[in-house]
Amino acid sequence: MNIDAPLLRLALYQPDIPQNVGAAIRLCACLDLGLDVIEPCGFPWDERKVRGAAMDYFDKLSPVRHSSWNTFRETYRDKGRVLLLTTQSDLSYSRMRFLPGDILLTGRESAGVPESVHDAADMRIGIPMAAGLRSLNVINAAAMVLGEALRQTRWNITPGSDKKQGSVLKAKDADP
Repeated sequence: MNIDAPLLRLALYQPDIPQNVGAAIRLCACLDLGLDVIEPCGFPWDERKVRGAAMDYFDKLSPVRHSSWNTFRETYRDKGRVLLLTTQSDLSYSRMRFLPGDILLTGRESAGVPESVHDAADMRIGIPMAAGLRSLNVINAAAMVLGEALRQTRWNITPGSDKKQGSVLKAKDADP
């Protein structure tokens, strides 16, 4: 995969759960997004476990693995904004203007990201939730935000088609 291409990307910071990595592979393969895994993971990287969760989508997209946060940052220096999806932000993803090249960064399922990663992110964004609840599943949350980012920046896919449409449907032309 060409990391220099102006794709939207999803980056998982030290994920704890191999099934979530598999779900992220499937999500990114289906939406034609890049995927990065920032290690160390909270589980031994066993391709069979990840492949089992990703099913046959593992053959369509292999994540770019980074040995550390610093190597990830070096790889993407000046290549796109790093947008941290966090419960510690008052800026809703729905109020964001997404740009081609944006990288959506999610934290560990168990602990989020350290303050140094918060500080290094270009922006912190969140998902408004009902009071008193802790968080959404990290991949479900990423899918919500990436859906909006794609709506703003990329293309529409006609259901049942592999053709990318270059223009957004006008409201009067869209199905209700």
